[in-house]
Amino acid sequence: MAPGDSEAAVDELTSRYLRPGTLQLGAPPPLSVYVHLPWCLQKCPYCDFNSHATPSDGLPEARYLDALRADLEQSLPLVWGRSVHSVFIGGGTPSLFSPEGIERLLADLRSLLPLQPGCEVTLEANPGTFEQGRFRAFRAAGVTRLSIGVQSFDDAALKALGRVHDRGQAIAAATLAAEVFETFNLDLMYALPGQDLAALDRDLDQALAFAPPHLSLYHLTLEPNTLFARHPPVLPDDDTAALMLDRLAERTAAAGLQRYEVSAYARPGHRCAHNLNYWQFGDYLGLGAGAHGKLSFPHRVLRTVKWREPAAYLREALAGRATSNEEEVGRKALPFEFMLNALRLREGFEEALFMERTGLPPSAVLPRLEAAAAEGLVEPLMTAQGRWWRPTARGFDFLSDLQERFL
Repeated sequence: MAPGDSEAAVDELTSRYLRPGTLQLGAPPPLSVYVHLPWCLQKCPYCDFNSHATPSDGLPEARYLDALRADLEQSLPLVWGRSVHSVFIGGGTPSLFSPEGIERLLADLRSLLPLQPGCEVTLEANPGTFEQGRFRAFRAAGVTRLSIGVQSFDDAALKALGRVHDRGQAIAAATLAAEVFETFNLDLMYALPGQDLAALDRDLDQALAFAPPHLSLYHLTLEPNTLFARHPPVLPDDDTAALMLDRLAERTAAAGLQRYEVSAYARPGHRCAHNLNYWQFGDYLGLGAGAHGKLSFPHRVLRTVKWREPAAYLREALAGRATSNEEEVGRKALPFEFMLNALRLREGFEEALFMERTGLPPSAVLPRLEAAAAEGLVEPLMTAQGRWWRPTARGFDFLSDLQERFL
């Protein structure tokens, strides 16, 4: 930025975001950075993420990295003076990018933002892009945590899901991740087309054989605007899916993995710091096509969205207009936005955290928390630090109903 540009950015920041308001927020929460790399080898039929098949003429890797750098430079006034405690590179399939590209991306982040010592850097990878040398090169580039989208170790299930990898590639990728990375995650899905409890057990047998530090276990859902929504496969019924979830909880606990969030299971010391920041209503700067961000200021909370289509993002970011939409989260929406995240955590949240992250008094949510407690959906706990609220086992089972109480 030229000196004049810098002064203009400060003036805009002061006039738009630092002006007085009705909220009184505490110290800024931890800041994370999410970087979206939107391309995949092909679009999976269940996926509603902002992902796109790789162009026939190849990835525009260098140009996209230029756009990310420009996006970051435009965003700096929003996060001046703040350090970053986690980075998550998601997609799409980020492992389609070269290790040299990932190294350049991380170098750009480090040159423009202070990364805290021990900053967690996660890269999503798919076994279909597995190369032995590539995983090691990602580690050398600065990635500290790999998240592998296995989804299943069953070839028939992988074919039904439209995945581009097979069982052998999934095993090879997980094996190398365990060798190269001190911490890694395996994504698995359950309630798949044609899946029964025996098939689920076989998937778990294979996954747990790697002694993964972290597992993310997702129920397959038919999302709008996906191929599966238009042509739905036959899925296990609700009772079978509930039995599958019970089996997952039982077997992961026996293997030493604690369910600390609705879909996340981890060994001690291996929880995902980046996702924990989301669930605790922390801040995150979103970079890349369609990336969302949430940033706190002394008197307001801001949501940002970047241009969704890769071509539009490339054009607009390089022209200095990476953000397509931004809006201030209203007072009435803040309780729901906080609870939508915090109630996903098995340990719940400290009452003081609600005040710190929303700028609202406890009275904004206490009547609804107390009503939910009377129905056995949440429970209060007194600690030396103050009162906590956490979902009960029943609250976890009916989480959507619990969250909707705060709309």
